Amino acid sequence: MTVYIDPPTWPGHGRVWSHLISDISYDELHAFADELGAPRRAFERDHYDIPSHRYEDAVRAGAVEVSSREVVRLLYGAGLRRAKRWAGPGSS
Repeated sequence: MTVYIDPPTWPGHGRVWSHLISDISYDELHAFADELGAPRRAFERDHYDIPSHRYEDAVRAGAVEVSSREVVRLLYGAGLRRAKRWAGPGSS
């Protein structure tokens, strides 16, 4: 099982976040996140948002540290990248 995490540089909700991904499957990602104790609500489309204070926990549990650019490359390469849906005018 290999999952990847980028540095905690993404601001939101008064915190800074990392992205936790798998390049194999969402099942692998969910299993790792469950072991880490990350709540399912932290899953967004194709990754888990991990707060900076949990970054080292994820690395100790086996997540491989990569750049944010590498996270995107790995997701696209695995066919697991899910784009945000645009919720513009007329969307429901």
